[in-house]
Amino acid sequence: MRYKDSITRRGFLKSSAAIATMGSVTSSLGCNAIKGNEKPNLLFLWTDEQKPDTMAVYGNQKIHTPNLNKLASESVVFRRPYCSQPVCTPSRCTIMTGQWPHHTGCLKNNDSLPEDEKTFPELLDDPEYKTGYMGKWHMGDEVFAQHGFDEWISIEDFYAPFFSEGKDKMQRSDYFHFLQEHGYEPDSATGVYSRGFAARRPFEHCKPEFLADNACDFLQRHQKDPFILHVNYLEPHMPFYGPLDEEHALADIPLPKNLNDPLEDNEPLRHHIYQKWYGLNGWEGAGLQTDGEWRDMIRKYWGLVSQVDHSVGRILNTLESLGLSENTIVVYTSDHGDMMGAHRLFTKTFCYEESSQVPWLIRYPKKIRRQKIVEQPVSQIDM
Repeated sequence: MRYKDSITRRGFLKSSAAIATMGSVTSSLGCNAIKGNEKPNLLFLWTDEQKPDTMAVYGNQKIHTPNLNKLASESVVFRRPYCSQPVCTPSRCTIMTGQWPHHTGCLKNNDSLPEDEKTFPELLDDPEYKTGYMGKWHMGDEVFAQHGFDEWISIEDFYAPFFSEGKDKMQRSDYFHFLQEHGYEPDSATGVYSRGFAARRPFEHCKPEFLADNACDFLQRHQKDPFILHVNYLEPHMPFYGPLDEEHALADIPLPKNLNDPLEDNEPLRHHIYQKWYGLNGWEGAGLQTDGEWRDMIRKYWGLVSQVDHSVGRILNTLESLGLSENTIVVYTSDHGDMMGAHRLFTKTFCYEESSQVPWLIRYPKKIRRQKIVEQPVSQIDM
């Protein structure tokens, strides 16, 4: 399903529901037969800055995520998964290597994953597997294929200052070229497209749909091969707006129960400073003082999750239609959460539940026939 310049709430729900139900239709037609190699495939779907409570399986019955709901109904669901550190680069390095940030040396954003730290494709070291990485990397040399991935589709252009010595800092992402091909002119002084510009494009030109296009193409081309495909979304990460800003009614948006829970005197000074700063300055022109302002920000955040949901639905539907679902391990998670109003704090980096917890689903129909809930706390280091 492709969209024109705008998308209505009713239209989004109708099309998403159609995608969500496609799996059961193709299954009844016998499309689940394993094709090609018997080695299991891996489809790894991960978002950036997604709180668990943006999904029905974690208690949110109001957000529009029919495809993620269906995936969760067929998966092992970890109720209390935690990232290793609620900051993008350190957490991502843990997920990719199974090592703590202090081991990899990736302690802060824009640290580079060392070449000698092996990711899963490198550890597997099986030449029969076709490997692809698509989306945000944020572990160094953003637009260059590396660490065991043969195919590489990049979407970010603000990490050139952190490229390794000898890398061409003028190299642009695949998404940059996609926008150029559609007639858009870069909006930033550095000659690239800002995240805000990209987020304001029509639905079909935003990053989630771009990733779905490329992921579906990868699956089509490698349907007879064992494969490892990582699809990494920027959303629902800042700038916290997109084409589905009004997808959810303000009246349906609950405020965090601890919105007005004061910080204690013994909590870090940094937390107190940020709490006051967000109250005074808001976020990129949006206020963060009144209940209405917080609700509006949260609903935009939900809209980004719904945007990801549609992209995920397209990818899973393609997997199903190719008869690959039965033998494909699907993992869905995020690198960390977001405070999104808890204690009147915003974004990540705070070691509270809201920032440190993530969603985590694993579906493998060949071995797991129904939903299973894992209640005990788990860490992404064991992924």
